[in-house]
Amino acid sequence: MSLQTKYLLDENQMPKFWYNIQADLPKALPAVLHPGTLQPIGPDDLAPLFPMELIMQEVSTEREIEIPEPVRDIYRLWRPAPLYRAHRLEKALGTPAKIFYKYEGVSPAGSHKPNTAIPQAFYNKQAGVKRLTTETGAGQWGTSLSFAGSLFDLEVLVFQVRVSYDQKPYRRAVMETYGARCLPSPSNQTEYGRSVLAQRPDHPGSLGIAISEAVELAVQREDTKYALGSVLNHVLMHQTIIGLEAMEQLQMADAWPDVVVGCTGGGSNFAGIAFPFIGHALRGGKKSRIVAVEPAACPSLTRGKYAYDFGDTGHMTPLTKMHTLGSTFTPPGFHAGGLRYHGMAPLVSHCKELGLLEATAYTQGQCFEAGVTFARAEGIVPAPEANHAVKGAIEEALRCKREGKSETILFNLCGHGHFDMAAYQKYFAGELKDEQYDEKELAMALSGLPSVPEPA
Repeated sequence: MSLQTKYLLDENQMPKFWYNIQADLPKALPAVLHPGTLQPIGPDDLAPLFPMELIMQEVSTEREIEIPEPVRDIYRLWRPAPLYRAHRLEKALGTPAKIFYKYEGVSPAGSHKPNTAIPQAFYNKQAGVKRLTTETGAGQWGTSLSFAGSLFDLEVLVFQVRVSYDQKPYRRAVMETYGARCLPSPSNQTEYGRSVLAQRPDHPGSLGIAISEAVELAVQREDTKYALGSVLNHVLMHQTIIGLEAMEQLQMADAWPDVVVGCTGGGSNFAGIAFPFIGHALRGGKKSRIVAVEPAACPSLTRGKYAYDFGDTGHMTPLTKMHTLGSTFTPPGFHAGGLRYHGMAPLVSHCKELGLLEATAYTQGQCFEAGVTFARAEGIVPAPEANHAVKGAIEEALRCKREGKSETILFNLCGHGHFDMAAYQKYFAGELKDEQYDEKELAMALSGLPSVPEPA
């Protein structure tokens, strides 16, 4: 009898609601602060950047937020996404563990990012917005928002981190195919970009700098808003459709995860797979170990400080409490561009502080090695970001092998690596070195954190 590999839901089984973990947390998320007054910000403070519907989702504590039917209709282009049992990887590793992976690379843009790009474009269109500005690292988010913009007739301007802009020209070509404009960041199109280039003309860029440029242009025009691909509460909530679908599919497989693994940069795909399972445990259900895997060259969860910080390098955003390497920290130019962010999502950071998840970090070389092992067993070439989750899952499977335990492992394969083959070529040629961040720069960035008094 053959073993089942794919677990598929019908379109009518797609979740009708996103899950909001804020409803179940034992301790409320620390407030977002105005950088000038250090007082909690209100909806009006965010109105220049986001439509009110997204602002209300950002602060909501309702457990379920309904997914609008026009959004669900577009989701049907690729959702529900498949859940796979990695039989061949299990065999290659010789592990008694059962390995499942949720595959988000089936979306038109090739990653999990359209799960939030579509609703963000929808709510902005409803609010009469004509143009969206955003940032992107590897280009997964920029591609996804460009795709969403094309469906809702919105102009999209993307600032792509310079090192990724140079590394991944085909990602830029996809954005342009969808009708967006893509600029390298730092650029000469903004006052902040020009100030960075004046100090260092060959600056490799960072997500923090690209965010500053996108925010600067968004607030200059009434018809323009800003869209963010990770970090914010509403973004993480939109991604929970991943974990909600996985729960249904695991029941079809008569399984439940002992361990849930996700890669972390800003936190969105990790939250998407993990938050529904964390919430299930908080409500009295079976508890899973939750493991966040991040790059050793940009280790906000494992090396960062839990403190209030700016979300961008130009200090144009509100202050949020998160695990941060310091807003002025520039990560080295490793290939997982989507993980090159100085801070971790406040909700993910908060969950770590509450002991609801654990974090680990691996080098670029270790993660590419894991990605190649996975590709040769399962056939899918993962994106460099997703390789971190693959590495984390393989390590858990090898632990099960050492301990003789038949645990169930679930991880999120958040995107394919079809536009990242130059990185794989470098790996095979032995040219992909493990980038190291500058300890002095990290210390300097952390020493410059805003001074925010602890609440009485």
